[in-house]
Amino acid sequence: GVLRGRTLAAGMRLMVAPASQQDQRQAEQEGVMQVLREAGAEVLATSCGACAGYGGSIPDGASVIATTARNFKGRMGSETAQVYLASPYTVAASAVAGRIADPREFMA
Repeated sequence: GVLRGRTLAAGMRLMVAPASQQDQRQAEQEGVMQVLREAGAEVLATSCGACAGYGGSIPDGASVIATTARNFKGRMGSETAQVYLASPYTVAASAVAGRIADPREFMA
């Protein structure tokens, strides 16, 4: 609901790595994957995503907001990157706003 009819803010990247092929199929059937693509998300193959550097390693000084289950310095790339953990709603809202955002702003 946060992304439907919206696109990512300039300079933002939204990378989505479905947890499993079954989850991706279900999201396709529900129309979620189409909404993600239309908003500008990069859909990666099913995996654990950036935690393994998949989709590219996070560079020095970057700021990232992610839905991963855990966080520690250097987990997704550079040890100087700032990585914040948040809900999928907050990550989607932030990708649209271009800053860490409250998803309620986009769900009214």
